[in-house]
Amino acid sequence: MAASAGSIAPSPATEADLLQTPRDGNKYELVDGTIRMSPAGYRHGRISVRLAVAMERYATERRLGELVDSSTGFRLPGGNVRCPDLAFVRRERVPQGEAAAGFADFAPDLAVEVLSPGDDARNILDKVGEYLQAGVRLVWVIDPRASRAAAYRSLTDVRQVTAEGELDGEDVVPGFRVKLSDLLA
Repeated sequence: MAASAGSIAPSPATEADLLQTPRDGNKYELVDGTIRMSPAGYRHGRISVRLAVAMERYATERRLGELVDSSTGFRLPGGNVRCPDLAFVRRERVPQGEAAAGFADFAPDLAVEVLSPGDDARNILDKVGEYLQAGVRLVWVIDPRASRAAAYRSLTDVRQVTAEGELDGEDVVPGFRVKLSDLLA
């Protein structure tokens, strides 16, 4: 099939099309048969790296599991391939042996989304709902412009975090806490 105007892949797009997206600093996902691109930006990357460094150090020292970045795609039950900005998988759920070269066939335990200036609130809420429905136990959505975050256990169990508050790994990354202001600084 031919690509439609403004798209980067044929419609409906496939996982093979997603694997062919350029390595240009943008984040690509396969959503409802289309490739969606989200430019991240400098602040987004800085926040993601700060959180990744803190969480990776903590999880590795305690052998809690593995942290992966936004280049990791997770196949979700509805057929979409989502790429959280950061994702954590508990040790007992990490696949044994050599890591798969393709997308993960499971949902992470924690998914983190750092909002970019162009992110649409409806799309983010849809993504959070899809993560939770797929079995993600905790979703953090960090909003740098508003200096706040939200921690989702379900679409109705949401804890708001102010700039001076902490993101808490709860029972997913037990004992991990980080002040949101440290990530946003």
